Amino acid sequence: MSGDFAPTNLTNHFLIAMPGLQDAVFSRSVVYVCEHSERGALGLVINKPCDIDLKRLFEKVDLPLRREDLSNAPVFQGGPVQTERGFVLHEHFFTAADKPAESVYASTMTIPGGLEMTTSKDVLEALSSGAGPRKVLVSLGYSAWGEGQLESELSDNSWLTVAASSSIIFDTPVAERYDQALLLLGFESWMLSPDVGRA
Repeated sequence: MSGDFAPTNLTNHFLIAMPGLQDAVFSRSVVYVCEHSERGALGLVINKPCDIDLKRLFEKVDLPLRREDLSNAPVFQGGPVQTERGFVLHEHFFTAADKPAESVYASTMTIPGGLEMTTSKDVLEALSSGAGPRKVLVSLGYSAWGEGQLESELSDNSWLTVAASSSIIFDTPVAERYDQALLLLGFESWMLSPDVGRA
């Protein structure tokens, strides 16, 4: 990584697409960053629903869904990588004091200061039985940036960044998430020029 700028760790932050970012996947997107290091970054888009809901997704993997609160919840397009694979973003299952040494699920990433992301089917099985984490966001696919790539996009003014808010991920209507994320910075979308960063 070049020494021209101090590395910034954006784990547990939102990336908010600037109006000039016209990419089909990322236009007007809010990405929750699960991991960011000198090797690159990984995140999930939290405001682009797919055309299926959780009930249908569970049917596709041959599981009933006994959580009425989740039946009509949308499945999200988490990003363009591994779009056939499910990623479950959820609250911590245990408080810090009660947390066992091993994760409850076979494959869980604990996001420092933030949430957890599970990719193993056992979390779906728990939700299917009526258990599992109370608040979840399920996506197909994820977003990834290679070494220095996100930093380059930030220097091109493609993204705004702000510390993430779990209430925007879990409690805010999908259509309002972009504007609510901007409000964390004190901005409204009309204040942003699509020409920022262009000569």
